[in-house]
Amino acid sequence: MNELEGRVAIITGAGRGIGREHALLFAAEGAKVVVNDLGGETDGTGADASPAQQVVDEITAAGGTAVANYDDVSDWDGAQRMIDQAVATFGNLHVLVNNAGILRDRMLVNMSPEEWDAIMKVHLRGHFCTTRWAATYWREASKEGKTEKRSVINTSSTSGLFGNVGQTNYGAAKTGIASFSMIADSELGRYGVRVNAIAPAAATRLTAAVAPDRPEVAPGEWSPMDPANIAPFVAYLATEDCPIHGRTFLVSGGKVHLFQPFAVIDHVEKEGKWTVGELKTEAARFADVPFHLNNPFEGQMG
Repeated sequence: MNELEGRVAIITGAGRGIGREHALLFAAEGAKVVVNDLGGETDGTGADASPAQQVVDEITAAGGTAVANYDDVSDWDGAQRMIDQAVATFGNLHVLVNNAGILRDRMLVNMSPEEWDAIMKVHLRGHFCTTRWAATYWREASKEGKTEKRSVINTSSTSGLFGNVGQTNYGAAKTGIASFSMIADSELGRYGVRVNAIAPAAATRLTAAVAPDRPEVAPGEWSPMDPANIAPFVAYLATEDCPIHGRTFLVSGGKVHLFQPFAVIDHVEKEGKWTVGELKTEAARFADVPFHLNNPFEGQMG
């Protein structure tokens, strides 16, 4: 207990599902938490203040410290307000957990520009906006000699890192988040900021939309699909002395898997410029080069 004592954290999309479990555990471990949630539907439409406030009420009833925030993560000014609220309320910011997300699943041949753009806006732009304003605050703190250890935990997905039919928009955004995390880590380390990403697998409102036949998590019983399973590793990444940075992990049930990003596994080479005919002879073998993603959900994804 109290592994996050003295830490101030913002958790986006924390009104329900995985984000809610993050917020509850962070608070139980001693963090002061900004519970952000716009309160929209799974497709991003609408808004409702009650989910974020309910989590805050639950935290305070248990003796923790939290405040609600209802800003849209993809809104430039809203993201700045979120960071400012944490600092104004709790005097600092140590941790940003980017968790907010929506779904607009569609087969590529039927996907509209609006369905593509909505996903990119919430996921990629949303991660950028909040991280950008947090980074600005941390850079200024660093210039003032405040060298505290900071942490960003972003949320990718197996739908991007392994691929999933019907989710070209969502998968592209989530793979982009993994790359964003690695590069942001390289840039922000000078300010004492570690950036990592997780690809969580759990039963939530979003997964229910694409897997309606999946059994619900029974109250009081441990299940590998319980969203509460994700929070401990995220909390660990948020601890002051965690040494991990620039990595992406699959977190599911009681398992934590470390991803290896894109890696060169074979090549062809010659002195000078290739001709198409030469490549037709030499490069065709790439089609048969074996590689394996080590996907633990092989055969289970639609």
